[in-house]
Amino acid sequence: MLHFTSPDFFVDIVPPYLPAPLALVYVSGVFEILGGVGVLIPVTRRWAGYGLLALLVAVYPANIHMALHPEQFPDMSPTSLYVRLPFQFVFAALVWFGACSPKSAARGADAPARSSEV
Repeated sequence: MLHFTSPDFFVDIVPPYLPAPLALVYVSGVFEILGGVGVLIPVTRRWAGYGLLALLVAVYPANIHMALHPEQFPDMSPTSLYVRLPFQFVFAALVWFGACSPKSAARGADAPARSSEV
């Protein structure tokens, strides 16, 4: 929701070589929300997970930009800007195991219907 209520921070981290920073912030915000809702619904979980993985890849340049230009982000320590980089891979692993992996699919739409009989 912060993409819509406080977009200035996100606009500031969009690398300058990308066009229309505010539009990119809104688009990424929409896809974050759709992905978050999508992983909650078993029938859309896997595709939402793929979408979230794509989103993590798409926003990674912003994290790299921040690390390479710490002077533009004086409220954050340069160390923290670099420490953030590997966390994208942690988030990607969480998305994969929670939404995209075969085990997560078994909990979703690809699983056979379970009977409530014992």
